[in-house]
Amino acid sequence: MKYLIVGLGNIGPEYVGTRHNIGFQMVDAMAKEAGAVWEDKRYGAVARMRVKNAELILLKPSTYMNLSGNAVRYWMQQEKILPQNLLVIVDDLSLPVGTIRIKPSGSDAGHNGLKSIALQLGTETYNRLKFGIGNEFPRGGQVDFVLGQFSAEDNKVIAAKVPTVLDAVKAFALSGVQFAMNHYNGK
Repeated sequence: MKYLIVGLGNIGPEYVGTRHNIGFQMVDAMAKEAGAVWEDKRYGAVARMRVKNAELILLKPSTYMNLSGNAVRYWMQQEKILPQNLLVIVDDLSLPVGTIRIKPSGSDAGHNGLKSIALQLGTETYNRLKFGIGNEFPRGGQVDFVLGQFSAEDNKVIAAKVPTVLDAVKAFALSGVQFAMNHYNGK
């Protein structure tokens, strides 16, 4: 079975380590753990790895966040990925830093990357792993916050959560979204 694991983020050195790029950070960690090599391809960087009998195609879209759906749609078609085998890793303002929530569907909650994916796929029914980035920003400061860097304290929390996220993605590929939700939500 093939799975498309998409980490959302923005390309460019000015976005490295920002809250909005937590998806990139998580798929980078997966590739590193597996010894997978990133290749620049159409609409993004792609790395391939295996988890038992599952082939995971990791994707970091190069389309910038607001057009993430173009890359997701292209790679789903290119690799003949079934909709239920798509998992999008995304930052979430409504969750405390490091909290994980896996969902099989839902609204975009104002997230432009998720909005773009739903628009391109024609549905909000696709799996996502939301990673909490907190919401410690003043009214009207959301953009600066998501494009800002994590604090040293937050980075410690995130580093401690990376193995859990990797285990959750593997559980999704091997046992399905319900199993992953039951075992990893709220961790």
